[in-house]
Amino acid sequence: MNSRVLPALLLTATLVAAVASTASAQPEAELGLTSQDWPWWRGPRLDGSADADQDPPMQWGPEEGILWQRPIPGRGHGSPIVVGDHVYLPTADRERQVQSVLCLSRETGELIWETVVHRDGLMKKNEKASQASSTMACDGERLFVNFLNDGAVFTTALDRKGRVLWQQKVSDYVIHQGYGSSPLIYHDLVIVAADNKGGGALVAFDRETGEVRWKQQRPEKPNYASPIVVRANGKDQLVMTGCELVSSFDPDTGKKLWEIEGATTECVTSTVTDGQLVYSSGGYPRNHVAAIRADGSGEVAWETGDRVYVPSMLIRDGYLYAVMDAGVAICWEAATGREQWKARLGGNFTASPVLVGDRIYATDEDGTTTVFRATPEGFERLARSRLGDDAFATPTIVGGRIYARHGVMRDGKRQEVLYCLGGD
Repeated sequence: MNSRVLPALLLTATLVAAVASTASAQPEAELGLTSQDWPWWRGPRLDGSADADQDPPMQWGPEEGILWQRPIPGRGHGSPIVVGDHVYLPTADRERQVQSVLCLSRETGELIWETVVHRDGLMKKNEKASQASSTMACDGERLFVNFLNDGAVFTTALDRKGRVLWQQKVSDYVIHQGYGSSPLIYHDLVIVAADNKGGGALVAFDRETGEVRWKQQRPEKPNYASPIVVRANGKDQLVMTGCELVSSFDPDTGKKLWEIEGATTECVTSTVTDGQLVYSSGGYPRNHVAAIRADGSGEVAWETGDRVYVPSMLIRDGYLYAVMDAGVAICWEAATGREQWKARLGGNFTASPVLVGDRIYATDEDGTTTVFRATPEGFERLARSRLGDDAFATPTIVGGRIYARHGVMRDGKRQEVLYCLGGD
């Protein structure tokens, strides 16, 4: 195992940059990635949908369906990303006082390398939060990770052997609950956000060099959403929800396209679109789910008072699906907000649901995953399984396998474990 400590000074390196667009139909192909990869938060299409041409398991348990399991040092709520032969994930180890990136074998779970990105400076406020809650991103050549450390948010780029290429400060950060915004790859940029009570920033860095290409200051309000590019109203739009706003930017230049008041202060979810509407949801200080026209008109097409605070939503064939934090699944007609059905799953939810074809996989905080049908006709539960003792990270489903980050109590102490679930 190789372990490297990042010095305080900025490290830079020059590599040939791949050009890709996360808003195109097949962005992973332009990066040399394939349908067998899950390279960033919410998957290749940035909407929580996995490749439909796969058949991941629907049933598993301590003695069933586990291909491998690997104890993970420390704790993190960032989802694993899977690229080529490797699985990458961030973690924070309070005993060693480090924030690290881990690389595991996709086939066996063997730890290949660990790179220490930050030593000391770990910050935490909410007991449910972790110091490694952001999901990483990979452009095929480089890995990008966000960490809150010592009063600021930093974005770090590594190569796929774990060598640090560059590191940049996004903004100072006044901690309120924690930090969990994930990096976004778009064209030759990596775009990151650090909304906070001190006034954060939305920043686009050059993926190759770390140079700041554009920067937008943000309101002095706590917020936890990740930047997401959607194809709406005929063009690519970078949408941020929260800070009591829904804001759209040109992802290439950072120019503000439109902005409306209406979102609640604190949002966590990443928006999805049907091509005409973008969807905002939040849970503090008020509950809301809203559909906003993406044409700059400022029109709110519909809104409800449902609490979908942390788990991001899904859209399929004109219907919007969500799992509320309190364990209720719901389906709306996306264009009108007309409720189709509502059903209690039980449990509390932090992880976001994942769509595979017409199946939705939803994992609660106790480690129980409910699989149900993505259909407006009514709630249809397909399976239910439990693993470990807790789960806060969204599972990754790719190549017919599920990569699930759970906590397990062993001898009275929590041990984090990454499971690979699949058939024989």
